[in-house]
Order: sequence, then structure tokens, then C-alpha cells
Amino acid sequence: MDAFFASVELLRYPQLKGLPVVIGGGRRRDDDALLAHAPDGDLAAIPVDAFPRLGGYAGRGVATTATYAARQFGVGSAMGLMKAAKLCPQAILLPVDFDRVRHFSRTFKTTILEIAPVMEDRGIDEVYIDFTEVPGGQRDGGRVLAQLIQKSILAATGLTCSVGVAPNKLLAKMASEFDKPNGISIVGTDDLETRIWPLPARKINGIGPKADAKLERFGIRTIGELARQPQDWLVAHFGRSTGAWMHAVAWGRDDRPVVTESEPVSMSRETTFERDLHAVRDRAELGAIFTALCEKVAADLQRKGYVGKTIGIKLRYDDFRIATRDQTIAVPTDDAAAIRQAAGQCLKRVPLLRRLRLLGVRVGALSRPDAAQGPDEAPNVPVTGAARRPHATKKIADHPQLF
Repeated sequence: MDAFFASVELLRYPQLKGLPVVIGGGRRRDDDALLAHAPDGDLAAIPVDAFPRLGGYAGRGVATTATYAARQFGVGSAMGLMKAAKLCPQAILLPVDFDRVRHFSRTFKTTILEIAPVMEDRGIDEVYIDFTEVPGGQRDGGRVLAQLIQKSILAATGLTCSVGVAPNKLLAKMASEFDKPNGISIVGTDDLETRIWPLPARKINGIGPKADAKLERFGIRTIGELARQPQDWLVAHFGRSTGAWMHAVAWGRDDRPVVTESEPVSMSRETTFERDLHAVRDRAELGAIFTALCEKVAADLQRKGYVGKTIGIKLRYDDFRIATRDQTIAVPTDDAAAIRQAAGQCLKRVPLLRRLRLLGVRVGALSRPDAAQGPDEAPNVPVTGAARRPHATKKIADHPQLF
């Protein structure tokens, strides 16, 4: 999907089309004030000048996405909003509306399934589709079916998407980025030298910043340069598995199937605070955030039909150190109160002497309710989880526990 979070907001505010818009952070006072400019609740009638600008932002939020007009200034996903504000202060800043985004995500995926039922869900805005057995799927190299999917999604949602058509998932992923927005790119193995090899090595899904930096130290910057390295050399420098994989993907080889069903390992919710919060002085605020996170994770589990046995928490302190703790409960749950109780026990095992930048709640060891609980099991009974760390227990005894 093209600039998905931003495109969803432009449906609500069509007057912003063509303008630099950045989506990021939670709802702010300025966002609520917009309603005063909406006569009879008509959001499309709000004057452009009434929208908050990125240049006035102060905080530690992160850009979820940006319109293509904003990307021309260098603004990108996962960029700090303060940095984005320096690049494009005139951009309009809107909060993330996850409920609305999830609605459109479900709608576009349902639309695809009606056309091509072999679909792998890769997140809120991306899927893989196997065209092989779809009637007419091979016409014009797959372009006809890709156009049908684009047209159907536009009719159902008002949103555009870009499609990469290729013999495998690796090349299709790369091809989907070639002609954004609203593009169709068809790439075959014969196109490796002209279309794939000139790309930076980091464009391969799976080569992260560390591997890319190591490749650069060897003078390898493009996929073509990577393809020219002998497999034995790559294995010697990156390990047997990674080296063999790098050699294969540089030559466009990928035999991964499109997986139509996969069970999630865990579900989590976390939030980065606009300012560092103190465990004692901001106790009420932290407690409310903690409760809300547990409720959101529980709602996610219930909506997707899962329960979980391993409850965990994640903290990031003001010095950027991260602490995690988890524990296992007796019976899998999707209940917010049970999740909060268990997560609260985890919090008792971490030191809370420093200010906090981030708080997260996670539920793992997921299963379906009918398979998770026998008829004689009592629901939602917490038990002791992993062994407590002596120093953590001591720290908690030294100062008030908050949540």
C-alpha cells in the first residue's frame, strides 16, 4: 500500500492531497482543536491553515510514514519527528489512528482474497500473492491481474497500491518499490543485471545496517558487487548460513513459498513517552498508560482469537538501556486484568530508579482458546514465572513500586 498511514488520513482530509504530510505520535491538543474548524462535522471543510505544522512539534515521537511530497525533503518512516521538523517544518503533522488503519488493512486484504486466495499477510500494509493458479494470472506477465487488484482495492478503499510481479518473493518485494505510487513493475530473472544488480545491497530484505556496513568495509555496495563474490568467500566472512544466503539472493534465487496461514509468536503494545517519566512523581500517569497498554494487548488477542501464557514487560530508561522481564501464568488468557496482574509482577523485578522513556507489554506463547484450556482448568490464575533476580528484588525494596 502506498504511504498507507498517510493515505488513510488523506481520505478523511482530502484538502491535504499533494501537500507534505507526516503521520506520527499520539493525539495532541492541536489535533482536537481541528474540530472547531469543521462546520457541521465536515472534516473536508477544515482550512489547510488550521492544521498543525511539523515545525512547531516538540517531543520524541517518531514518524510512522509521510506522503511522497514530504519524502522529497528527506522525511522517512521511523525518523524522529524533531529531525523531520528540521527537514520539512512546513509539513502538516497528524497523529496515528490505528483503529482506522486496521479497518482499511482488513478491507484491502479481503478484497485481494476475493481475487487471489493464495495470500501471505506480511503486516498491516503488505502482502505476498501467488498468481500461479489464478485464472488469467499469467496474462501479460501478470500485469492484467495486478491491474485488477489495484482497481478493486481502489474501489473498495479509495487507496492506491504498488505491485511487484516476479518469479519469487525476493524479487517481487524489490519490484514493488520501483514505481511507487500506484505502479506495477514486472521483473524476471533476465532483468537481474539491468534492474537488480545496480541497487544498493541493503535493498535486499534481510541485509540490515550491520551487514551492510560490513559489506561496505569490503568495498561491496551494490547487489551486483555482492553477486560477483565467490560463495566460499562470503561463507568465510559471514558464516555458513548467511554467506550461502547472500550468494543466493544476489543472484535472485528464493524458493520460499507464499504461506497462507502462520501463527503469531506474540502480540505486544508499547509507547514512547513525549517526556521522560519518573517512577514516583509520574506514578498516576504511568499507571494509566500501563493499564491502557494491557487493555490494548488484550483487545488484540480477543480480536484475533488468541490467548497467551507468557506475560512480559519492556522498559527503556532515559540512558537508553532496556530492561525486560516475563513470567508464565498457569492458564492462557486474553483478559486485560489478568495480563495487568502478571505484567505488574514483572515490574516488581526491575529497578525503577531512573526515568523512563518507553513502556511496553507483551503476551507470548500464544494458542487458540479451544486448544489452550482443558475443561477442568481454572482461568487466569497467575503462577510464579522466571526466577527473580536478587539485585532486582533488592532494588524494589529500596523504593516505592508504582504499578
